[in-house]
This record gives sequence, C-alpha cells and structure tokens, in this order.
Amino acid sequence: MHYLIISICCSVAVSILLKMARKQKIDIGQAVGVNYITAVSLTVWFLQPDTADWRQYLPTWWLFAALGVLLPSVFVVMGRAVDAAGIVKSDAAQRLSLFLPVIASFTLFGEKLGEGRLIGLVLAFAALACLLWKQESGKKGASWQGAGLLLAVWAGYGVIDILFKQLAKSGTAFAGNLLVAFALAGVLMFGWLFARRTKWTGAGIGGGLLLGCLNFGNILSYIRAHQALADSPTLVFAGMNIGVIVCGTLAGALVFKEKISNINGAGIVLAVCAVACLFYWPQLSALLGR
Repeated sequence: MHYLIISICCSVAVSILLKMARKQKIDIGQAVGVNYITAVSLTVWFLQPDTADWRQYLPTWWLFAALGVLLPSVFVVMGRAVDAAGIVKSDAAQRLSLFLPVIASFTLFGEKLGEGRLIGLVLAFAALACLLWKQESGKKGASWQGAGLLLAVWAGYGVIDILFKQLAKSGTAFAGNLLVAFALAGVLMFGWLFARRTKWTGAGIGGGLLLGCLNFGNILSYIRAHQALADSPTLVFAGMNIGVIVCGTLAGALVFKEKISNINGAGIVLAVCAVACLFYWPQLSALLGR
C-alpha cells in the first residue's frame, strides 16, 4: 500500500505545481516537454532498462506506442477542455474515468467482484460525485465542442490507467517499455512545441525538471502498486482516484484557501469508508460479526 501512498502524494504535488504555474510564469507546454526528458533520464538512472536486446520489447510494441501517443495527447486535450468547458467539468471527467479501468478489472484482468469490492466501489463513486460537486451560478452548459473534449478526457485517462496496469504485467521488461513510452511522448511533445514556435524560458525549463521528477515518481510507484497488488487492480484504480481527489481537496483548502462545502465534506467521509471497504473488508466483516 505504501507504493499507492507515494503515487498519490506525487500526483497531488503535480496538481499543486500546475496550479502555481501561472503565478510563477511557468509555461505548461514547456514544462511538460522538459518533464519527459527528465523522466527518460530518471528511468535510465534508477531502473537501468536492458536495451541491448531490443527484440524483447517487440511483443509489447503496441503498449509503449499507445502510451507514447496518449500521454502528451491527453495533456493537450485536457488543456483545450479546460478552456472550452471549465476546470471543474474537466477535472470531473478525468476522475470519473475510473469507471473504465474498474470495468477492465473484471473483464480483462480477471478480478472477482466480491461483496467488499462492490460496496467499496459504490461508496467510491458516491464520494467522487460529492467531492467534485461545486456550485456554478449563472453559467451555461458546455458547448458540443466542450462536451466532445470532456468525453476525450474521460476516455483518454481511463485508457491510460488500463495501459499502465498492462505495463505492470510485462515483468522485467516494463522498465524498457516505460523508457520508450517516455521518449516517444517527449518527441511528440517537442514536435508540438516547435510547431507552435515556443519561446523557451528558464521558468518553463526549471518547472519541467521538477514536474519530471514528480511525474516519474507518480508513474513508477503507480506501476509498482499494480505489481504488488497484481490480483486486485480495483484497489489500485479506486484507491488512486479517491486518494488524489481527497488529498487534492484538502490541499486546495489548506494551501489555496478554497472552500469545502458540506457536500464536499460528506464526500471525504464516504471516501474514507470506501477505502476501508476496499482494503479492509475481511476485518470489517469480522468486526461486524458477519
């Protein structure tokens, strides 16, 4: 479970960095591009992937190819969705993508849906609904373009979660797959930046170095969590999403003085109950005398 906690902390730190980026005059596009260079360097340094025999990666070429394309693409789509539909709806679309990997847990990865998991998932989705609830007075609904972008965000993040689970199953080859995915994502992101004739700044490069360290820690620990809980992908999928949104909500209140409504507070309570059911159902059943 400690891998999951590390991943949650890194993910929330990334969100805080991105939220502070505008005040610190950090260009997000530049930061994301440099982030992939940093991630490639850290992958080589810490994981030391075996690149001598490149043929061992051929069976999973589709995996790193899909991740390499989706990682930067979803970032660009997320930015457009925030502009078209707002940050609240975009964040909700990202978090509710949990639905896709949870379905994959039972259809693709062979996990059994027990009583504790079922109750935990119901509580998890109820918690997400409450935590993402925000009053928006005087605002019209998103346009058709905005709705399409939100759908792309929802599908993109859900598919990426499933691909990371698949990457965790690749055994010792996962380091090489991760390296190629980061490298391909970096090439595509830099191609996009050069096409836009981006003017590089020290703040953008420095922010990218920090973002890359946090992003690498997030992804590596997330994959390690899947490897440690190989037979229970639902725990990782749901635990990660609930943990990030709860910690993000608390960070917003403590660091950025954002208000937590009564509904948001109820969501935190439901999230704690969901985690308890997902991770500790046998103990709870014994405590309740079942």
